Amino acid sequence: MFGAGLGLWCAVLAGEAGAPPQPTPTVVSEAEDPGQQAGALLTRLMPTPLLLVGEQHDAPEHQALQRELVQQLAARRQLSALVLEMSEAGTHTTDLPSQASETQVREALRWSGDQGGWPWSTYAPVVMAAVRAGVPVLGGNLPRADMRAAMGNESLDRLLPTEALERQRVAIREGHCDLLPTPQIAPMTRIQIARDQAMARTAAAAIRPGQTVLLVAGNGHVQRDLGVPVHLPPDLAHRVVVALARPAADAQEAAGQTLPGADVVWRSPPRAPRDYCADMKRSMGR
Repeated sequence: MFGAGLGLWCAVLAGEAGAPPQPTPTVVSEAEDPGQQAGALLTRLMPTPLLLVGEQHDAPEHQALQRELVQQLAARRQLSALVLEMSEAGTHTTDLPSQASETQVREALRWSGDQGGWPWSTYAPVVMAAVRAGVPVLGGNLPRADMRAAMGNESLDRLLPTEALERQRVAIREGHCDLLPTPQIAPMTRIQIARDQAMARTAAAAIRPGQTVLLVAGNGHVQRDLGVPVHLPPDLAHRVVVALARPAADAQEAAGQTLPGADVVWRSPPRAPRDYCADMKRSMGR
């Protein structure tokens, strides 16, 4: 079984690979002030009952934007809940006071991301902004205890159209740097689908009239054609932001033409090159 950090590699290496043509999103670049950028995004995207914000897990500019979105939505009394990929479904801060300590919040969310790709120090400002505003933080990810059952659940394969399922399998294979044995690709893809399904259920259950649920997850999870949106109720309106911190591969991608179904593509300064496959090989003892 692989750890949470693999979500980082999958999202960075293969999150958008091979997607079919989609309506071209609006492409925006980072402003110097994250608050200014968050305000501009909300002006463009609101109102919506559900706002899905993708990220590269290792891009601090993305977490800074998320914090601003939390603070600005909360200040308007429009934020009904913050749903996180980084914590398991069933965990929440609902019973905590707004003055709760970080230790109390970590315990309530059973935060284990420090052993994976989601260190608390990275996400604490986002989480605590919601807690301080009295907004519940909800874990959305598939519980680790349910992963083995998901791996063998062939019915999950039928939740995606055939072409989307194949692209998800390609993303899993490439995201694991072609190190996964072929028989493991289908089971690992089912875990990805089950994760998206769990996040969709959590977000949908948190919807409140006149307010917005903010869901934060890796870019691969917010894709309209194979991520969380596939599993949402058909009548649940939602908007999608994809945040990227890497150079565009070509002019089409720079214009947002190859990115799957986002309403806005938010580009922050590219991160320094990093060999994620080398990281993965080391973690696997290869």
